[in-house]
Formats: sequence, C-alpha cells, structure tokens
Amino acid sequence: MNRRSILKAGMLGAAGTLAAPAIARAEKTYNWKMTNAYGPGSPFYVTGPGSPADFARMVREMSGGRLNIQQFAAGELIPALEGFDAVSKGTVEMNIGNAYFWAGKTFAAQYFTTVPFGLNFQGMTSWLYHGGGQKLWEELYAPFDLVPMSVGNTGIQMTGWFRKPINTVDDLKGLKMRIAGLAGKVYATLGVDVKLLPGGEIFPALERGVIDAAEFVGPYQDRRLGLQKAAKYYYTTGWHEPENVTELIVNRKAWESLPADLQAIVRAAASACTIISQSWCEATNAEALNDLVTNQGVIAQPLPDALVDKLAEATSQVLSDAVAKDPMVKKVHDSYFNFKATHDKWSGISEAVYQNQLRNRLKLT
Repeated sequence: MNRRSILKAGMLGAAGTLAAPAIARAEKTYNWKMTNAYGPGSPFYVTGPGSPADFARMVREMSGGRLNIQQFAAGELIPALEGFDAVSKGTVEMNIGNAYFWAGKTFAAQYFTTVPFGLNFQGMTSWLYHGGGQKLWEELYAPFDLVPMSVGNTGIQMTGWFRKPINTVDDLKGLKMRIAGLAGKVYATLGVDVKLLPGGEIFPALERGVIDAAEFVGPYQDRRLGLQKAAKYYYTTGWHEPENVTELIVNRKAWESLPADLQAIVRAAASACTIISQSWCEATNAEALNDLVTNQGVIAQPLPDALVDKLAEATSQVLSDAVAKDPMVKKVHDSYFNFKATHDKWSGISEAVYQNQLRNRLKLT
C-alpha cells in the first residue's frame, strides 16, 4: 500500500469514528409542559427535594437533555384543578396533583391517593409497585387517555385545625370544614359542611370564619400557610390520610411517542421522588410540630377514641355504598383491601411491635 492509500484509509477511519457522536446528537429532543394543582413556590408540591421541579431536573439530566419538562404552577398556565382535562385532551403533556381531585370523573380514583383507615406509606407503595395497584390505576385511567404514576408521598397527615375543641360526634354537626377526598364524604355523613379549597385559600377562609376547620397536610406545610394563627386545636389522628400519593399523569399519545429508554427514565425519576419526598416530610414535620407546640401555643392531641370509632363506621358505610354502585370501584376496592389484610398481618408483628414495645427502651446519655 502506497503513502496516499494509507492516508486515505486513515481519513476514512477518522470519519467513521466521528460519525457516532453526530448520530447521537441527531436524536429527537422532547420539550413538554407539566401543569400543577398547587401554587407557585409550594414546598414538596412544586419545589424542593423530591418535588416536581426535582423530578423534571432528574429527567433532564438522566436523558442528557433529550426530555425537557417545563413546570407551570397552579394559575400560571391553567387553573389549579383543570390538569386532568388538560392532559386528557393533550393541551399539555403532564400534570401534578392528587387522584382524589378527580372523584367526579371516576370515584375509584380516590383509592390512588389515600383511603381513610387504609394503607400507610409502606403499604401503599407496596400495593402500587408489587400488589397490582399500578396496573389497576392504568386500567382506570385508560378511557381518559392518561398514564398515571406516583411521583411523591407526604406520609401520614394530620386530622387538621379546629377553632374549637372536638370531643364528640355532635361537635361535628354543622361544622364548615375544608377537607378533600373520601374523608370529606365520611365527614359529610356525620353532618359536616364540607368545602374543597385550594391550599392558598385555606388560611384566609379559616381566619375570617368562612370555615371552622381545615385539613391540609402536616406540621411543616400547615405552619407555612399560617394555619396556627387562625386555629389552635390541632388534632393528630391521621385516620383520614394515613399516606397521600402525589400523582403524575401523562397524556397517552405523548407517552407512547417516547422511546422505551425515556419512558424508563420518567418512571425511575418518579419512583425516586416518591421516596425522597416522603423522607423530606418525615424530617421537616418533626421540627415543625415541636415549634408549633412549644413556641406558638398550639394544642396538639389525638381525637377521642369514641369519635374515631364513629368515623370508622361512617367510612365503612361510604365505601360499601360506592362498591355496590360501580364494578370498577369494587375491583379496585377488593384489590386494595385484600392487599391491606395481608400487609397488616406482617406490619402487626414487625413495625407495630417495634413502635409499641421497643422504640423507647434505649436510653442514651
């Protein structure tokens, strides 16, 4: 081979080496919009560790910029509770919210946020990932052209803030309370006038006496809204929301347009945020509750046992009525509570024993 042939071969080899990055750069880039049911700057729901903003960052970084998600908080692109329809119609590709906001679309959606007296965080994530819950969620939303998944979880929530003490079921009658989801339906059967207000409207309504009580999330989030300035009785029994899933919904056509690796990245980032956000809540609620009680005069206590018994009875009736009316509700309900029965047996001899018998035994100096 002469010198000219050798140089020509070398140039062809170099060109071949350079061709691969050029092909990689030509891969399609997706630029999506993601709306949110919560207002600008809301910790956990919009910004912070494990938040939707964190989710969008993870997706962008893991995809090497091939999938870029721009988040719009409530009111920035659409009103707070119009995300379901916007994603279903393909107006935007994604929305952040809670499935129980869409009870008017399908009652069974509420099971994918939380159920009174239901699964805790460990149980709920286990049901979704390993007990058939995710498959049922997708089946439920298929008629709306939506693909749902968990992208966050608050863990157990507080019963809420009351302007007056609650001692018996009679104290609930005529009470105007901000409360969402299945718990609202339960309260309504006991005479509560249930209101559904976005987070930003809760404090002024409670302060002015438009409502008498309000439930939002937990100590950190509630303190941020200033609810302790409008009511001092803070009930700690999390009967109504033993956990609370933050929902990500994706337009089905948009989802199916993604290559498999980008779909995997979205699911991985959503699962990561589910864990990170819940642990963030655990870390921040401890300090916030101590501050509310120690420094701000809040009276934090559990509901009386007799009242909790009444709430449990009412919950059973609400769920039984819904199951009797809708085969899909029954299908989801049976899956959920069959899984819970098995999970309760395990947690009853593991976590429950630790909480009741062991956790305070170690004395550190």
